[in-house]
Amino acid sequence: MAGFNRVILMGNLTRDPELRYTQKGTAIARVGLAVNRTWRTETGEMKEEVTFVDVDAFGKQAETLGKYLKKGSPILIEGRLKFDTWEDKQTSQKKSKLGVVLETFRFLDSAKDRDNDGSRAPRATAPAAPSAPAPAEHVEDAPPPEDDVPF
Repeated sequence: MAGFNRVILMGNLTRDPELRYTQKGTAIARVGLAVNRTWRTETGEMKEEVTFVDVDAFGKQAETLGKYLKKGSPILIEGRLKFDTWEDKQTSQKKSKLGVVLETFRFLDSAKDRDNDGSRAPRATAPAAPSAPAPAEHVEDAPPPEDDVPF
């Protein structure tokens, strides 16, 4: 069975990140993200729709979110959807929620994102892309590289 679970969202935090730690010391941050959609109706009226999404981050990324972001901060996130189910302790009803588990993110730069000393927060926490391999030394017997890429 084929599957692909990837989501990319850009919005603003609805609250300050809630940073906590597990007993083993792993950081967990929970943030709320508001994603706005605006469009014009056939009559020319502007409409707006806001979608609220809960996002969970783990490890170093969670600590970075807790350190540099606050309510209203713009952010671009990439992650995967996660469906949680539980039973309400008071009503014994089954509850469920669809959320996002953060895999990478990018701060969206603006003047208000600067620290008091004028320095900028880090721009991204995604791991750096692997560097390109070093070019091979020229060998007389090696065939010349092909210009065409087969598709």
